[in-house]
Amino acid sequence: MANTYSQIYIQLVFVVKRRENLIPKEHREELHKFISGIVANRGQKLLAIFCMPDHAHILVSIKPSIAISDLARDVKAGSSGFINKQKWMSNKFQWQEGFGAFSYSQSAVNNVIQYILNQEEHHRKKTFKEEYHSFLKKFEVDFEDQYLFDWIDTI
Repeated sequence: MANTYSQIYIQLVFVVKRRENLIPKEHREELHKFISGIVANRGQKLLAIFCMPDHAHILVSIKPSIAISDLARDVKAGSSGFINKQKWMSNKFQWQEGFGAFSYSQSAVNNVIQYILNQEEHHRKKTFKEEYHSFLKKFEVDFEDQYLFDWIDTI
C-alpha cells in the first residue's frame, strides 16, 4: 500500500487448551524463535515474546495490511503444528479458541516489552486469570467470565 504509514502496537495473549502447563521451559526459546519466524513471514515485526507453560504473550508492530485475527490465527496454528511435529508431549497440543488483543501507544512500548519479558516473575504474584481480567478491565473491554478461556485455578 503506497503512501500508507502506520505504527500500530498490539499485544496478543493466547492460552493452551484446558489451560494445561504444556509448554516445556527447556523448549521455550525454540518456540519463541519459531513464532518470531511466523510473524516475520507475515511481514510484521515482533517486539517481544514470552511463553509461559500455559499461555503466551507477544507484542507486535502490525501493519494495516493484515487483520489482527489473521495474524493470531497464523501464529496459533503454526506454533501448535510445530509443537506437535516436535513431539514435546504425548498428547496433541492445541491453543484454546480466541485470544486477547490490546493496543498500545509508542510511549508504552518499552514498558510492555519489559512486562512481557518478566512474565515468570509477574506470575509469582498474580495468576493468569487475575492478569487477564486486569487487561480486560484496564482496556474497558466488556466481557462475561463464562465466555472467556477455560479457567483452571493454578498459577
